[in-house]
Amino acid sequence: YYNRAAQRGAEVLIAYKHDSSAFGAALADVERRQLADAQPFPWQTDTAIAKTSWCYTEQNDYKKPWSILCDLVDVVAKNGTMLLNVGPRADGTISPEDTRILEAIGDWLKANGEAIYGSRPWRHAQEGPTRQAAGQFTDGQDKAYTAEDFRFLSNHGNIYAAAMRCPANESLLIHSLGRKAHTADSPFFGIIDGVEPLGFDMIPRWEQREDGLWIDTTDIRSENPVIFRITCR
Repeated sequence: YYNRAAQRGAEVLIAYKHDSSAFGAALADVERRQLADAQPFPWQTDTAIAKTSWCYTEQNDYKKPWSILCDLVDVVAKNGTMLLNVGPRADGTISPEDTRILEAIGDWLKANGEAIYGSRPWRHAQEGPTRQAAGQFTDGQDKAYTAEDFRFLSNHGNIYAAAMRCPANESLLIHSLGRKAHTADSPFFGIIDGVEPLGFDMIPRWEQREDGLWIDTTDIRSENPVIFRITCR
């Protein structure tokens, strides 16, 4: 495989699980799970579009698109990547349900890709009460995210704050992005100039308060994670 890739001018990446390779010699992979905290090294989760199967089976128990997208955001915020498995049917075709889920993920990435592709973890990976369980095969349960759960990424000179659940007709308060009187006990020292939700043709009302960044979500409706582009000076 290496020789074939070299002929195409492509790079080869080797992944390993558990301790089957020396640390740092290849990409650490965790099967069907995520990590509880951000890591200083790149890592990968390999998971499937179905909850209990790696292949196509009749009456498959599929994950919801929003659940896969929440997992993706959480993984990328912690310096990881996601390898998503889709099992074709015996004739090589992809089922309508698999297709529907993949198209929903693709639509979301078209609007939010600037926060995902080529991004890096911010100094603060997450905020809120909902944390990922560490351990393999823990991705079968949908996460009960709340309006207090956020994940953070950085790219293009911006901070991206992902609201894992964005309630309509309410507001969000991101404590990690508050404007403190001094820098003690705060992960953020900047002054916010703009707040824009990706994929929405509108600018919400917002205010950087001492206790956090307040965002009016009255006109923002989505069951998927909503990512806000935060520009600072």
